Amino acid sequence: MPNYWLFKSEPSSFSLDDLRSRPDATEHWDGVRNFQARNFLRDQIKVGDQVLFYHSNIAEPAVVGLAEVVREGYPDFTAFDPASKYFDPRSNPEKPTWFMVDVRFVRALPRPVTLAELKTVPELSEMALLNRSRLSVQPVRKEEWDRVMKLAGVAP
Repeated sequence: MPNYWLFKSEPSSFSLDDLRSRPDATEHWDGVRNFQARNFLRDQIKVGDQVLFYHSNIAEPAVVGLAEVVREGYPDFTAFDPASKYFDPRSNPEKPTWFMVDVRFVRALPRPVTLAELKTVPELSEMALLNRSRLSVQPVRKEEWDRVMKLAGVAP
């Protein structure tokens, strides 16, 4: 049984359409530099887990699509590259600090579900997004996933 997650990305950096346009509609989810999110990527996110793709830092932040995890956590190689904006001199291949997973585009939602809309739904009041909104990778409970899908117009 899959677990459910929400991954945030600023569409100016990496959007749902960017994911869709990659070869095999698949890309690594790199650049996470928060230890709690890193732990999710390294220890808990598994192949087959489902992802809400959330566009952040825009006028109307929203869940815009779905992705699926196709490769479990492995060292984030961008941390080893001095030319990368995600370079971390304290991380090295022998003892990596940062991890990533690979995700594959599943679909765009029939309609985006905005943060403002999510905040109006009492059943979502405990959703991590509404309580720890700065975490870029966060768990989603099955009931929350189902409610977001209903709001987006996706049949169960």
